[in-house]
Amino acid sequence: MLRRRLNRLLGGDERRVDSRTIYVGHRSCSANEVFIPPKFCDNRIVSSKYTVWNFLPKNLFEQFRRIANFYFLIIFLVQVIVDTPTSPVTSGLPLFFVITVTAIKQGYEDWLRHKADNEVNKYQVTVLEGDRRIQKESEKIKVGDVVEVKEDETFPCDLILLKSSRDDDTCFVTTASLDGESNHKTHYTVPDTENDLESLNATIECEQPQPDLYKFVGRMHIYRNDQEPAVRSLGPENLLLKGATLKNTQKICGVAVYTGMETKMALNYQGKSQKRSAVEKSINAFLLVYLSILVSKALVCTTLKYVWQSKPGQDEPWYNEKTQREKDTNLYLKMFTDFLSFMVLFNFIIPVSMYVTVEMQKFLGSFFITWDKDFFDPEIKEGALVNTSDLNEELGQVEYVFTDKTGTLTQNNMEFIECCIDGFQYKYRDASSELDGFCVTDGPVSKLQQKAGREKEELFLRALCLCHTVQVKEPTGQGQDQGDGLTDQLDGVGMDGEVLHSPLEQRGFIASSPDEVALVKGAMRYGFTFLGLESKTMKILNWNNDIEMYELLHVLNFDPVRRRMSVIVRSKSGDTLLFCKGADSSIFPRVRQEEVERIRVHVERNATEGYRTLCVAYKSLSEEEYTQADAGLREARLALQDREEKLMAVYNQVETGMSLIGATAVEDRLQDEAAETMEALQGAGIKVWVLTGDKMETAKSTCYACRLFQRNTELLELTVRTLEDGGRRREERLHELLVEYHKKAVQDAPPVKAGVTRSWSSTSQDYGFIIDGATLSMVLNPSSESNSSRYKNLFLQICQNCTSVLCCRMAPLQKAQIVKMVKNSKGSPITLSIGDGANDVSMILEAHVGIGIKGKEGRQAVRNSDYAIPKLKHLKKLLLAHGHLYYVRIAHLVQYFFYKNLCFILPQFLYQFFCGYSQQPLYDAAYLTMYNICFTSMPILAYSLLEQHICIEVLLDNATLYREIAKNAMLRWGPFLYWTLLGLFHGLLFFFGVRYLFSNPALQDNGQVFGNWSYGTIVFTVLVFTVTLKLALDTRHWTWINHFVIWGSLAFYVFFSFFWGGIIWPFLRQQRLYFVFANMLSSVSAWLVIILLILLSLLPEILLVVFRKPRGPHARQKPVQSSEGGLQSPGSSARPLLMRTFSDESHTVI
Repeated sequence: MLRRRLNRLLGGDERRVDSRTIYVGHRSCSANEVFIPPKFCDNRIVSSKYTVWNFLPKNLFEQFRRIANFYFLIIFLVQVIVDTPTSPVTSGLPLFFVITVTAIKQGYEDWLRHKADNEVNKYQVTVLEGDRRIQKESEKIKVGDVVEVKEDETFPCDLILLKSSRDDDTCFVTTASLDGESNHKTHYTVPDTENDLESLNATIECEQPQPDLYKFVGRMHIYRNDQEPAVRSLGPENLLLKGATLKNTQKICGVAVYTGMETKMALNYQGKSQKRSAVEKSINAFLLVYLSILVSKALVCTTLKYVWQSKPGQDEPWYNEKTQREKDTNLYLKMFTDFLSFMVLFNFIIPVSMYVTVEMQKFLGSFFITWDKDFFDPEIKEGALVNTSDLNEELGQVEYVFTDKTGTLTQNNMEFIECCIDGFQYKYRDASSELDGFCVTDGPVSKLQQKAGREKEELFLRALCLCHTVQVKEPTGQGQDQGDGLTDQLDGVGMDGEVLHSPLEQRGFIASSPDEVALVKGAMRYGFTFLGLESKTMKILNWNNDIEMYELLHVLNFDPVRRRMSVIVRSKSGDTLLFCKGADSSIFPRVRQEEVERIRVHVERNATEGYRTLCVAYKSLSEEEYTQADAGLREARLALQDREEKLMAVYNQVETGMSLIGATAVEDRLQDEAAETMEALQGAGIKVWVLTGDKMETAKSTCYACRLFQRNTELLELTVRTLEDGGRRREERLHELLVEYHKKAVQDAPPVKAGVTRSWSSTSQDYGFIIDGATLSMVLNPSSESNSSRYKNLFLQICQNCTSVLCCRMAPLQKAQIVKMVKNSKGSPITLSIGDGANDVSMILEAHVGIGIKGKEGRQAVRNSDYAIPKLKHLKKLLLAHGHLYYVRIAHLVQYFFYKNLCFILPQFLYQFFCGYSQQPLYDAAYLTMYNICFTSMPILAYSLLEQHICIEVLLDNATLYREIAKNAMLRWGPFLYWTLLGLFHGLLFFFGVRYLFSNPALQDNGQVFGNWSYGTIVFTVLVFTVTLKLALDTRHWTWINHFVIWGSLAFYVFFSFFWGGIIWPFLRQQRLYFVFANMLSSVSAWLVIILLILLSLLPEILLVVFRKPRGPHARQKPVQSSEGGLQSPGSSARPLLMRTFSDESHTVI
């Protein structure tokens, strides 16, 4: 470690960088040297968290880090140590239940991880040792082993490709399990390695393991018979990653460079940051209030106890004399232990079981999303996926949606529409109408029905056929036996070169991007067919049915920063050509400016029509230029340090002074119901921002098509173009525009009601805001630090007052910056990001809720998301129906738990005023223990899973209903105060109602009186029945499960009370409830008071429900036809609750 740091400080040469040296096949490079194998980690994968030995201590430590669990542990220990009025079992048993349930859940999840690890680690692989093939378990592979992998097998570790069964020394790979991309990727063997791997004597020098899947830097030294070792560069194209699958290749051999937990797949297993929902924060706030109530009660009782005992005769009555030990006890210590005893007596006001119920509600509730048949997509045969069940209720609180464009709003299904060559527009009709397949439809007025020269047309089509990384898919079946006959029965190309007009979908092309396939197919329509790459030779069939061959010299790969890619090829005649394609902003500065204007017109028009545009350019390289470029590229690719920067410098040097040939237009159609979904979200009060890397004109037309921008929307544009209009410095113009837009959209705008984002009246003006990546960089990182927060605040206020915001030309990191800025703004609004590609991962992880779409850009977004859906249209139901219901359910669960525990403990508190503050319990220990665990837990769990206070169809039809629960409406202090006052009212009624009955305790026919345990049992019976029936009144959607748990819980309470009091239990020192319950029910007065108190408690609620008029938009809906054929009112959910039946809900989710 010290040596590495010294090397960095002293700037040692590249041989001393943080790298590793690997001996291929564990063979020493020199016969004279003693071979000492370097130590690397083994190939075991460990994704599990626990072992058999550390499970108990580690799990307990993690659980007791939660404040509620730790609090109840302290209470339990106090009960054990101090002489408290209740048994330690009363708090120990619920705590044990909570800890055990959580431990079982986490243990089971970890057992599944262990099982998955074993499947991977024990997998049999083939390792070459000399001339032998040995079967080994995957976990026994070492760095330097040469491994053989066959078709459709996954790579057991990260390998450098040494040998392939294909003639062109390539292999095809899918990385679906890594980044989700199902497209075939091409990887290449290291040049000049012997086919006979037994005699290969080589070392590999490469970087230490790092998690970037798309980056690898290394070089290989090949030693041959005392000659100078040959050095070959290694890059990502030579590296086969663990978890990827071999396709369309019989077998390959590779040397292991990274194993086990050092593979790129394992390094990418780092957990996401924990996201907490707003409900959790509300629970913690309410918990503090109830903790304060608990401490206050204990203080009041402790104080009053000593005030009462200070009166003569009260401290030591004749019937209860103190022992000598009690007399000698320190007063302050006794006061402290009394305070602790009262804390223990009242501690049930803090609902420990609520945490378990909330966990179960979230876990079980997430299955309803997975099971929803509306989310099933027949095309990919998959439904929705829940990766994080902790955020279900957050789906009902979303205020901002950040969406990607390509693949999210659009289908990412590219179709070649038209092209422009040398300023002339070409639109495809029927290729058979003209010899060359071109048909001019329109163009510049002066050149209407004219065409570019044939030479330019051919050059343009050659560029489309050569400038890509597309592979022709190998034929299956009979065609596979025909050697290298790639053209035999594939893609409609016959043996004699004649183009067969077969359906386009039968053409087999493999590419990492749908754009590339669309362009190759577009060129094929016009008569130029790409036949494939074979031994570095690219073959093209031109419109004269001649096969042209080009040697592929270099590929200058596409990357998001350059936004272009190039190839360098050599023709049969010896000419060296560079073909380049990319975004107009990337190509235009690198070509002759006189060529730009006539192409720009077409590019901008195509972008306005919503098409994706690419510009195509070429350059003829002289022998000297090529030699210089070739040397630069080879040197940069051999570098171990700063390889990307060195390559970028060479790319930029080569890709200058090009000639612009033309441009292409590819259509990406809108997703199904994209416009309806966006409109529904805006109607729900959600603001939609589109964050895309696409051109402004293309993105703008997509926003109009999705109805995010209406025709009457005034667009406020803050782009490089508007900054250059004023003719002044960009910074000055930026400030001027921000102030102008702020005045227009914020200061002069009429006040808008909270939650309303779209003004539906014609009197108010709607604004849309457009910004590009370059301008956003200026806003977030201005040259003057003093302007930073000012610009950001102005920008944010403008955006918040606009109905929709479009951010174009965005880098992935900028997307995350935007989300973070809004997330941390005033009011901390709940944000949701939705995307389908790897470039959306950063914003998906940054937002409160991240949603991945199972699209065509792979599954990396899905893997990093909290929820995954097949199509954008499913977002509407996910938020407006599932999100709404989840929030209402859990909000009710939380408030109800605090309410029922307040009802439970308040009579216990009041009882102290009548028992001399002696800490006498009102309820039996069994009732204290089982109240939250058994008697009242199941009804609220069933309610929180099945309740539909408004049926799903109405929620989807009336997006405005989503606004009623916005900004955590049901867990604010107002509703909390209502539930607390209701708990106080019920608690007072229970206690004083029963006390009024006991004004004459001779309640039995024989004149015998009831004792204190009868008193407590009557109060407890009224309590259990009232809180359960209160929930029954709140239930609007009855299923058989609700009926079973509500009436079953009450029946269980009665049965348990008879059972517990009807038997003499040998393990109890005192049996307080022996025949108390049965005796109590023999009194008519007790029956009367129980029924009366239950009715009095629920009467206000019943009257409120019966006389309350239905409200909200769903109450004014016309009746609709139900599935049974009769009329059903969508407003049935708002009818008086007691009149509702199960048949009202024809769409039950169970």
